[in-house]
Amino acid sequence: MMQLTKNTFRTAFFLLFLLAIATFLSSANAANSNNHSTQGESMSNQPQVRMQTNHGDMLIQLNAEKAPKTVENFLTYVREGFYDGTVFHRVINNFMIQGGGFEAGMKQKDTHEPIENEADNGLKNNRYTLAMARTNDPHSATAQFFINVSDNDFLNFTAPTSNGWGYAVFGEVIEGTEVVEKIKNVSTGNKGFHQDVPVEDVIIEKAVVVE
Repeated sequence: MMQLTKNTFRTAFFLLFLLAIATFLSSANAANSNNHSTQGESMSNQPQVRMQTNHGDMLIQLNAEKAPKTVENFLTYVREGFYDGTVFHRVINNFMIQGGGFEAGMKQKDTHEPIENEADNGLKNNRYTLAMARTNDPHSATAQFFINVSDNDFLNFTAPTSNGWGYAVFGEVIEGTEVVEKIKNVSTGNKGFHQDVPVEDVIIEKAVVVE
């Protein structure tokens, strides 16, 4: 009778031990799954684009959480290969470098429809940030963008008016800022009706989404 009791106790203890291990593994898998889910969500909110130029490469991190429509618009052009072969056609030292709309020779490219201005998103036109270029119409941005090479507070949103809308920031250069510095220092001149055009083409050779 005593032997039976000991065996029963050992069996029960063993089963409890197995149950504890199973519970631990289940919890660990759930935590790991949640972690991967969180990381995936974070990555989707901050997609990255590598921009290869004839002056070097830049890695751009986009902010889809603060500027979802602008980021989706930019990624659409990147995935279509729209920016490949375009140039930085307007360069002003201590201000910004602008590109994404012209091929070499100042040949303008056709674009999709303009997008809504998302400048009222809390992001500022600080050094090395990307913002959408546009005309005097606040909601006229299409493909052209610029990279701030200084803190340009006067470009920030102040009010939903024609003069206050500002320029929508949607990302920043996180690697290759030295390339931005090279480009901002190139010699510029006039080409046709265009001013501040680099004397030698500054070419975006390729732009790709970093998966």
